[in-house]
Amino acid sequence: MKAASRRPVVIIGAGPVGVTAALLLARHGVRSLVLERHRGIYHLPRAVVVDDEVRRILQSVGVHEEFAALARPALGLRLLDARRRLITEFPRSLHGHHGFPETSMFDQPALERLLRDALARRPECELQGGVEVVSVTQDTDGPNDPTGPVRVTFRRDGSDEEEHVWADAVLGCDGAGSLTRGSTGAVWEDLHFQESWRVIDVRTTRQVRSWEGAEQICCPNRPATFMRVGEDRYRWEFRLPEDENLDGPDGQERLRELVAPWVDLPSDASSSDDFEVIRQAQYTFRARIADRWRRGRVFLLGDAAHLTPPFVGQGLCAGLRDAHNLTWKLARVLQQGAHEGLLDTYERERKPHARHVIRVAVAVGWAMTGGQDRGAAFRRAVVGTVCRIPGVTAAVSRDLSPALTAGPLVRRRPRLTGRVLAGTFCPQPWVRHDGRRVRLDDVLGDSFAVLTAVPPTAQMTAVATALGAPTIHVDDLGDDGTLAAWLARGSSAAVLLRPDRVVMDTVPAGTGDFTDTAAWAPLLHTARHTADARPAP
Repeated sequence: MKAASRRPVVIIGAGPVGVTAALLLARHGVRSLVLERHRGIYHLPRAVVVDDEVRRILQSVGVHEEFAALARPALGLRLLDARRRLITEFPRSLHGHHGFPETSMFDQPALERLLRDALARRPECELQGGVEVVSVTQDTDGPNDPTGPVRVTFRRDGSDEEEHVWADAVLGCDGAGSLTRGSTGAVWEDLHFQESWRVIDVRTTRQVRSWEGAEQICCPNRPATFMRVGEDRYRWEFRLPEDENLDGPDGQERLRELVAPWVDLPSDASSSDDFEVIRQAQYTFRARIADRWRRGRVFLLGDAAHLTPPFVGQGLCAGLRDAHNLTWKLARVLQQGAHEGLLDTYERERKPHARHVIRVAVAVGWAMTGGQDRGAAFRRAVVGTVCRIPGVTAAVSRDLSPALTAGPLVRRRPRLTGRVLAGTFCPQPWVRHDGRRVRLDDVLGDSFAVLTAVPPTAQMTAVATALGAPTIHVDDLGDDGTLAAWLARGSSAAVLLRPDRVVMDTVPAGTGDFTDTAAWAPLLHTARHTADARPAP
C-alpha cells in the first residue's frame, strides 16, 4: 500500500461543479486534488442552459470569453398548448443584472473542455482521472470536533490496490449516486415529483420551425420541451413510457411523428443524412434534497445535495451556485483561521434557495405538463390567466434567484423605504479602470469590497481594512449610472459586498455606518479568544 499524502482539499467528481470549485479555490490560493472515475470528459450533452448569475461565476474562473463564443443567448420560455398556440411567454433579457444574457444555451461537453483547460493552467489544481473513490472517513476527537482530517480511499483503473489521501476538507461533487453523501449519513427528502422522460439531442441542417428560446408544450397526453441549443443543434424532451423504443423502423416513424410540429422528415427518418440523432436517453426526473449537506469537513455540492426536474433550467446552475457560495468561506477557514462556524452558513444559505428552485420547477412541471387527470386543463387555464397579469412573468423570472435570508453573513435592517439590498447580488455594469473598459468584478477582485455613494466614514474604512477590502466610490467607476441608481433604490449610502458579490450589509442613506460588526466579525477573523477556536489545518 502506498503512503498516504495530504492535500488541503480533495474534490470527488470532475464535472462542471467539481472543476469550478477547484478553480474558485485556486483563485483564493487553495490547492486541491480532483478525483474522477472517468479518464476523459463525458462526451454526451446533459445540461444545456445557464443563467446570467452562472455566467458571472464563469467570469470569476476566467472562462467567460471562451464560453461566450460557444453559447447562444435565448429569448426566454414560451408556454404553448397542444396545438402550439401561445399561452404565455417569460421573456429573458440579453443583458441581465449580472452583465450577461439572462439565459444562454450551450453544449455541456464544450463547457467542460473550457473548464478543464483552465484547470490545467492552474498550478494549485491537480486532476486525476480513472480513479474510483471507495470510502470517505473523517478522523475526529469526538462528535464536537468538526476539524479532523478526512481520509479518502480510492483505487485506480486496473488495480485492486487501495490508496489513501488525507484532506483538510472534502467536496462531494459526485452526482446523484454520490458515495460522499452516504459517508455523511445524509438521506434524500422526497419533494414529490417523478416522471420518465426521453431526451433527444439532434444535429440537423434542415429548416426547423423554432424561435430563439425554449418551448414547453402543455399537454397532459404528450407534454414536451423543445429548444435550440446551437447553430445546428436542437433538443427535444418528451414524456414517454420507458418501454417505448425509438430505434428501428417503427421507432424511427414514431420519432418522425414526435418532431413533426418543428421539422419535416422523410417517411423513413433513418435514411435522412441531414438529421443526426446524437443521442437519445431515458431519464427519470426527480425532485429531492439531502437532509444534510455537511458532516465535519465533508460537504455535498450539486446533484449530490439536490435533484430538480429540468423545467426551469436550474439543475447545473444550482450546483455552480453551491461552489461559489462555499469556496470563499472554506478558503478563509483554511488559510486565515476563520471560525469553523463560517462553514455552517453554506447549508444555511444554499439549502433554502435550492429547495425553493426545486419547488418552482415542480410547480412548473405539474402546471404545464399536468399529469393525466381532469385537473390538468384547469391548471393550464389558470396559468394562462395568471400570467397575463402585469408583472407576473417578470416576478416569476426574478424568483429563480431569490435573496438570501437573514443570517450571520446577511445583515438585514428594518425596511424603511426602498428595496432591501442585503442578501441580493450587486449588479455588474461595465466600468472604467486604468483607462480600460472592464466588468465591475474585474475591479473588485476576489475578496470583500465596500461600494459607497458618499465619502467613506472612519467606520467604513475600518471595516474594509479589517476584511482586506477595497473601498470604492461609485462615481470613480465611470459606469452608466447603474450602481448609483441601484444604491438609491435600496435607500443605501454604501454596501459591504462578500467575495461572491452578495450584499452582506448596508449603510442606510443618512445614517453613516454599517451595523455592529460583532455579529459577524468572529466568523471572518481568527477567533483567538474563543474557547472552541481551533487553528487552521
